[in-house]
Amino acid sequence: MAAKDYYEVLGVSRNASDKEIKQAYRRLARKYHPDVNPGDPSAEAKFKEINAAYEVISDPEKRRKYNQFGDKWQYADQFAGWQGAPFGDFARKDTSTFDMGDLGGIFDGLFGGFGAGRTSRRPRRGRDIEQPIEVTLEEAYHSSNRTIETQAQSPCHVCNGKGALRNAPCYSCGGSGMVLHPQRLEVKIPPGVKDGSRIRMAGKGVPGPGGGSSGDLYLVVAVKPHPIFQRKGSDLHEEVPLPLVDAVLGGEVNVPTLRGKVALKIPPETQNGRVFRLAGQGMPRMGDTKKGDLFAKVKVVLPEKLTKRERELFQQLKELRLHGDSKS
Repeated sequence: MAAKDYYEVLGVSRNASDKEIKQAYRRLARKYHPDVNPGDPSAEAKFKEINAAYEVISDPEKRRKYNQFGDKWQYADQFAGWQGAPFGDFARKDTSTFDMGDLGGIFDGLFGGFGAGRTSRRPRRGRDIEQPIEVTLEEAYHSSNRTIETQAQSPCHVCNGKGALRNAPCYSCGGSGMVLHPQRLEVKIPPGVKDGSRIRMAGKGVPGPGGGSSGDLYLVVAVKPHPIFQRKGSDLHEEVPLPLVDAVLGGEVNVPTLRGKVALKIPPETQNGRVFRLAGQGMPRMGDTKKGDLFAKVKVVLPEKLTKRERELFQQLKELRLHGDSKS
């Protein structure tokens, strides 16, 4: 089955601005969100498809790769030679050409001395690396396991890890003795992560030269925007529609939370824009058992398509309020 065009999924053009992309995502995510379509598997599948598309084309670097490589964008940097960078942390800023004589010094800096002709090395710890990871607000709330794709190193099979062939740098590994290859890792998203949180994966960084221990991989978290909730620290904010009758006479409304809907009692004569605090219904706090709060701001919804009798009743109410007889 052919891969779907992410731009078509979000209903935007290929030259759409970041603002247009975000607006399209919010509109569609709100329409197909599982809370809005309970028990509808097609809406749930559409919601996942929308999130997958937004995850790619909302990120400038991923979008650039997607525009060039389509659904194979994730492999754009792998085995791309020296026009690409082996790891995000060590990307070359200078894209000018260079000859094979440059390779030894470059790999000394990157990998601590895997260059050709180095036959004796002290074991040293490898470098740490960083990789971005996007998570949903639900994942940040509940915690979840995620399979990610990253890059790993292994000895070059052409030169058997020596970095040289006939006293010249190996053409396959560029003299480093190591080659890059994709790998899949299972990572646990801890509850309460937020933008900028770092998840450490011990020993998944660059292998240490001379048989030393590998560095660590740090996943830098970015939490995707949510169609319903706005996050401020450990607190969540949302708007809740409130029928006019319930605002005037009081009633009860169901308020969405990240754990499901909860009933909120509305006192009589509740004004539009009033904010209700639901204690403990916000985000978990990292390293703490407590949670933040949820602040629900009511938005009074006026009735539409009134019947003749309803209009008469509103007219009577208007006259009562106008003449001050409502107090009697």
